[in-house]
Amino acid sequence: MIEIPSDLHKDLVPLAFLLGNWAGAGVHDFPGAEKCNFGQEVSFTHDGRDFLEYASHTWVLDNDGNKVRPLESEHGFWRIDADRKVEVTMTRDDGVIEIWYGEMAAQKPQIDLVTDAVARTAASRPYTGGKRLYGYVKSDLMWVGEKQTPEVELRPYMSAHLKKVVTPEDVERWAKALPDDMPDDGIAFFK
Repeated sequence: MIEIPSDLHKDLVPLAFLLGNWAGAGVHDFPGAEKCNFGQEVSFTHDGRDFLEYASHTWVLDNDGNKVRPLESEHGFWRIDADRKVEVTMTRDDGVIEIWYGEMAAQKPQIDLVTDAVARTAASRPYTGGKRLYGYVKSDLMWVGEKQTPEVELRPYMSAHLKKVVTPEDVERWAKALPDDMPDDGIAFFK
């Protein structure tokens, strides 16, 4: 279920499907780096202004699904205009700053992004750009990222399947929103 908070800036309504905290797992595979499964936590929040704040933390998982060590962290800001064009500014823990542009698909919660500008510190690894696809599929958030370096052509390197994290506050809010005339047994919902 996609909720649209009453204090969400009107321009951000098309991005409302991203709001909240998400957690899940994915696969990381790029030449010159360790191939691994990873865990991920993502949050998209807002404060009433015309952008979403984004934070992502990933970590390497062992074969039993336990955290081994951090993999990547990103922070950024997402905006959308009246023509459904999306812009993202992002900073990564490895010394890369990116500007991404893209658009939302027509009639579905899906965003295609491509880097427009990349700035790197001297300590960062070689990186020249990337693409990302985010989609809201059956109440889950899925994404795939592609990247390129001077030595490696654009190719997929990370993808993940994330579930919405439900907080006690969410449960309380939903409980208060239930109608007073709920049936005593849940069977009535299935008739």
